[in-house]
Amino acid sequence: MESTAVSVFEEIIDSAGVANRLEELLPKGVRGRQLKVRTLLLGILLALSDGRAAHLTRVHQALVALPDHERRRLGITVGWKCGPHLLSYRQVERTFSLVAGVMAPRDPNATDNLLQRFSDELLEASVPAEHKDATDAYAVDWTDVESFARPPLTEGGFTADPDASWGHRRGDGPGQDHELFFGYYLQLATMVHEENSDAVAELVRRLLLATCHTDPPRAFVPVLEDMAKAGVRLGDVLCDSGYSHRIAEHWALPLRALGAELVMDLHPHDRGTQGTHHGAIRFNGSLYCPATPVALFDIGPLSRGANDEQTMAHDAKSAELARYKLGRISGDDEDGFYRVGCPAVKGKVRCPKRDSSMALSLERPEILAPPEDAPLCCRQATITVPPDINAKTRQKHDYPSKAHRLSYGRRSAAERSNSTVKDPASNDISRGWCRLMGVGAMTLMITCLFVTRNQRVLASFEAREAEDRRRLATGLPPKTRKRRRRTIADLVTASAHAPPH
Repeated sequence: MESTAVSVFEEIIDSAGVANRLEELLPKGVRGRQLKVRTLLLGILLALSDGRAAHLTRVHQALVALPDHERRRLGITVGWKCGPHLLSYRQVERTFSLVAGVMAPRDPNATDNLLQRFSDELLEASVPAEHKDATDAYAVDWTDVESFARPPLTEGGFTADPDASWGHRRGDGPGQDHELFFGYYLQLATMVHEENSDAVAELVRRLLLATCHTDPPRAFVPVLEDMAKAGVRLGDVLCDSGYSHRIAEHWALPLRALGAELVMDLHPHDRGTQGTHHGAIRFNGSLYCPATPVALFDIGPLSRGANDEQTMAHDAKSAELARYKLGRISGDDEDGFYRVGCPAVKGKVRCPKRDSSMALSLERPEILAPPEDAPLCCRQATITVPPDINAKTRQKHDYPSKAHRLSYGRRSAAERSNSTVKDPASNDISRGWCRLMGVGAMTLMITCLFVTRNQRVLASFEAREAEDRRRLATGLPPKTRKRRRRTIADLVTASAHAPPH
């Protein structure tokens, strides 16, 4: 193992400060332990960075494979009465079991402070100082992690991993939407670039491994709250409908209280009109004029295989719908209330009930049949919106507008974070990758795995940045990535011109 990797990982461990605190919590025996917590964490990082499985035998092999001077410095080789003694596997197993036992939460359904603090601080230390303030936007997602233990044969029966439980994941079979698995839910918060800004290194900054009995979005809120308390600002938070479909008190409202701007995909049950507020129509998280043409409410998210013509028509319809939206004229106050203004008052449409708007250009759409019994949103220039209106569906951009589609596209960073640790070519966290059981041991290993994953992402990002600078210095444009998507028409055309067999 190169000495540079050792120095990098040692710097991360020392910067996090977790090793010394754990060492103080471990029981003190009559005979001192040869393997310290700091060296154990270094061995785990070295083993996982080399693409090895999370087995303690691999950790032992990574430590004893170090050069002799490193082994003596780290206490892997020490002098005993009978001469030099090389670290044994039993000593690795002993120290790890003590650390995992100290960090294991007593209640697997609750986030343990010590366990989560270890994960937070070690991941935070893996993010270099020059990258910490590169972005305030994060993509969150959860995935499945199988336990090595077999599930109980009967309900409430014995299993070697009492912290694991049954959960749902997407099935791999044809026509199979979901399937059961026995293990944990793993959630990640990945750094993504701001809108209309340069790319950033997609580093995982927080993670949570929890039993499947817990609701993943609700369990992840305290992790994000602790991140904000630590001085990490939350800007855009991108998530799929698995998060947005939760009741507002469990996800959307706590995130807004932290100052986050949500960019979400709405669940089909949350799309469409959801009643009114003072006469204004609630649609996809926004408020619209009661005289909005009904045909505009038929718009849905753009299909993935849409061509350029369909995309332009969809965006034009979204822009037309935006003209009837009641626009914000204030931010949220301390209690979450804010005010919105009539689209005619804001000069977006022409309405006979707003005399000033009739002087607008005829290019603006005109309200031909305003409601006879004018609701409050038509009698007043502005109305107050309480936090419980569109609490679950309100987000940064109108759904499903072009601005929302482009902004939400950044969420693919969360998928890349999951795929990098489910790659058979490197660290594949499928069943058997880690044969240790319990949420404490699994969290320790997975946290160290994402520390090494962050270092690989940083190395690749810096290499691309260096290549772009080199190309610019020689007058060449930066390299761009083309999306290779072959349609059925492309395949048919290719086969038609193929030589005969």
